[in-house]
Amino acid sequence: MPLSEDDVREILRLIDESDVEELRIETDELSLYVQRGAARTADAAQASPDAEERSAVAPRDGAGSDALLTVAAPMLGTFYRAEAPGAAPFVDVGTRVEPGTVVCLIEVMKMMNAVPAGVTGTIAEICADNAQPVEYGAALFRVRPDR
Repeated sequence: MPLSEDDVREILRLIDESDVEELRIETDELSLYVQRGAARTADAAQASPDAEERSAVAPRDGAGSDALLTVAAPMLGTFYRAEAPGAAPFVDVGTRVEPGTVVCLIEVMKMMNAVPAGVTGTIAEICADNAQPVEYGAALFRVRPDR
């Protein structure tokens, strides 16, 4: 019996609500592998309790004292700047953001996943095109952090 999208959604919800660190499910039609915190390094996880929230933010290459931080895609999927077609974007260049500010959505298997800024600062650049696929780790935004 193949898994439906609702089955996969329910599996992901259960994983999210549990303490499971790793799960692999394989059927004839589907292979699902989930690892909690896979994007983090051990050092980042020990740095502070909110290290996971900041894991998508990385210094831009050539970082100096006024370097921009990159908000990177925490997963692969389709990038959306707004919550619905025709709606105003979550952020634009010049928008001030806090770590919990939702800056975009990434759609994976018809599930919309909110992406927080992960940093306090001002959006300096939008790096991804609306409604286009993005890879894990791809630059979505550049943020000028508050000093």
